[in-house]
Amino acid sequence: MHCIDHALTLVSPSHPPPPEFEGWLTKQSAWLKDWRRRYFILKGSKLFFAKSESGAPHGMIDLATCTTVKSAELKAQKRNALEVSTPETTFLMYADTEKEKDDWIGSVGKAIVRCSSTFHDDGDYNSDDDVDSEGDDNTADDDSNPYR
Repeated sequence: MHCIDHALTLVSPSHPPPPEFEGWLTKQSAWLKDWRRRYFILKGSKLFFAKSESGAPHGMIDLATCTTVKSAELKAQKRNALEVSTPETTFLMYADTEKEKDDWIGSVGKAIVRCSSTFHDDGDYNSDDDVDSEGDDNTADDDSNPYR
């Protein structure tokens, strides 16, 4: 599956594009199931998380593989909770306020839709255009795209 950002602008490597959304959420850990406050940064089809605003991300959720983002107060047993689901796992997290939760659901939802093969902003993109009849990615050898 390809995630195509239809609003790409050329940016020099020393000035990366700003995050589309960022802020603090408390995420349930994968193994111990305890709750840990993390700083989340949404960039394109990736949702990164780190222990601090300035820290290097130590985790990432690939939104291109996500199927849903939705409210999850009952499942998480926490106020302002949301879940981000992939076919393999469900990530549970909660925001400090209901508005922040709603903003996160909206921002992540938009990112998931942008990555969806059913998304068409102008009707010119067809997800099948990048795959030939053999199922091979025709863009793999194309070095003209600086975002690969």
